[in-house]
Amino acid sequence: MRLSTIARILGILLMVFSLTMLPPIAISLFYADGQLSLFITALILIFVVGLLSWLPTRKERRELRIRDGFVITILFWVVLGGAGAVPFIIGDNPHMPLTDALFESFSGLTTTGATVLAELDTIPRSILYYRQQLQWLGGMGIVVLAVAILPMLGVGGMQLYRAEMPGPLKDSKLSPRIAETAKALWMIYVVLTGACALAYWLAGMTPFDAIGHAFSTIAIGGFSTHDASIGHFNSVSIEVIAIVFMLIAGMNFSLHFVSWHSRRLRHYLLDPEWRTYLVFVGVIALTISLGLIEQNVYPVTEAIRKGMFQSVSVATTTGFSTDNFSLWPTFLPFLLLMSAFIGACGGSAGGGIKVIRVLLLYKQGAREIMRLIHPNAVIPIKLGRTPVGSRVVEAVWGFLAAYVLVFALLMLLVMAIGEDPITAYSVVGSALNNLGPALGNAAVNYAEMADGTKLVLIFAMLLGRLELFTLLVVLTPAFWKS
Repeated sequence: MRLSTIARILGILLMVFSLTMLPPIAISLFYADGQLSLFITALILIFVVGLLSWLPTRKERRELRIRDGFVITILFWVVLGGAGAVPFIIGDNPHMPLTDALFESFSGLTTTGATVLAELDTIPRSILYYRQQLQWLGGMGIVVLAVAILPMLGVGGMQLYRAEMPGPLKDSKLSPRIAETAKALWMIYVVLTGACALAYWLAGMTPFDAIGHAFSTIAIGGFSTHDASIGHFNSVSIEVIAIVFMLIAGMNFSLHFVSWHSRRLRHYLLDPEWRTYLVFVGVIALTISLGLIEQNVYPVTEAIRKGMFQSVSVATTTGFSTDNFSLWPTFLPFLLLMSAFIGACGGSAGGGIKVIRVLLLYKQGAREIMRLIHPNAVIPIKLGRTPVGSRVVEAVWGFLAAYVLVFALLMLLVMAIGEDPITAYSVVGSALNNLGPALGNAAVNYAEMADGTKLVLIFAMLLGRLELFTLLVVLTPAFWKS
C-alpha cells in the first residue's frame, strides 16, 4: 500500500475542496447574512489540513495500483464528509452537534437528501447554498472531477474511476484517456445544470432558488432551500421542469456523452436500459396516480399531478416532494419506497440497485425458465444485440445477494437501537438507496433519530454511493494481504 502517495493525493484534494467555500463566501457577502467568518474559517481549516498532508509527501510520483484506488476513493469520501461538516460544526445558525453535522454533510455529498434541519426558510442563505452545493459536487463524484487533474500531478486515474463510477460495466471508457472522460462527463453535467437553472428561473423561481434546485435536481439529491421542497412553489410548470430534468439526470451519462458527441438521439432509442427505465417510471407513476384517484385522496387532475411528480422523484432517488406521501393510504407509500430499490440507470448519479442490474436479473431469470423447458438449448443473455459475459451476470447476482444481506443486517441493527420496524425499514432503505424521504418517525426529517441510528445511516449512505463492493472489499482481510 503506497500510503505516502495516498496521503499526497488526499492533501491535494482537500486543498481543492477548501476552495469550494469561496461561493458561499460570495453568497454571504451578497446577502450580508453574517456567515462570512464561518466560511473563511472553514476554508482555512480544511486547506491547512490538506497542506499538512501534502507537504511531507509532495515529491511522491508513483502510479496508483488497483488496491490504492479503492483505498483512496473510500478515504476521500470519509475525509471529505468530515471536511464538509466543518461549517455545520462551527456555525451557530444552525448550531449542530457533531453527529448531526456529519449526517448532513454525508447526506449531501452522497446525494441522499436526508436532513436533520427544520425551518429552512429561516436559515442564512449562504448555509442553504452550501447544502445545495454539497449535493452538486457529490452528484457526479468529486473523485471523478479530481481524476481530470491527476495526470497533471503525475498520477494515473483509471483505478479511481473504476472504484467510483456506478454500474456493473465499469471498465468501459467513453474516450481513450480517463482524464478526457472525466472532463467530458463534467462538461455535460455543468451544461445540464445551467439549462435546468435557466428553466427554473423562467418558470418563476428566484435566481437563488433556481440555482440551488438545479444543483440538487441534476445531482439527483433532493435538498431544497424550503421546508416544503418543490411544493413550496405550487407551480405546475416548475414541477414539469423538475420531472424532465430528474428523468434526464437519472439516465446513463454515457448516453448523454455519445449523443452529444455524435449529435444524434438514436442512441437513446437503441439502449435497452433507457427503454426499461422509462417504462419502469411510467408504470410506477400510473399505478400511484390511479391509486390516489381510487382512494379519493385528491381530485383527478391533482392526483395525476402529485402522483407523477412523486413517482419520478422517488423512482429516480431524487427525493423532492410536493406532498407528504407518507400519509397516503394503503400500499402507496411502500410502493414508492420499493421503487427506489430499483432506482435510476447505471452510470448516473442516482441510487438503488440500478435499472441495468434489474434488467440483467430479469433476463437471467427468463433464461433459467427457458432452460427448464429446453435443457440443451444455448441461450445467451443480450443487452440489445450485445451478448453479456457470464462474469458480468455473476457480478450482478453477487451484488444483489450482498445488497439484500446488508439491508437486512442494517435494518436489524437500527431496530436494535430502538426504532420501530416501519421506521427502520424506510430509513435504511432510503439511506442505502441514496433517496432521502422515509416513513414513520423520519417522515418529516431525521432530527429525532438516535445518534447511533444516524451513524448507521451514514455508513449505509456510503455503501449505497460506492455500490457496496468498493467499501466492503476494503473490510475483507484478503484485501490487506500483500
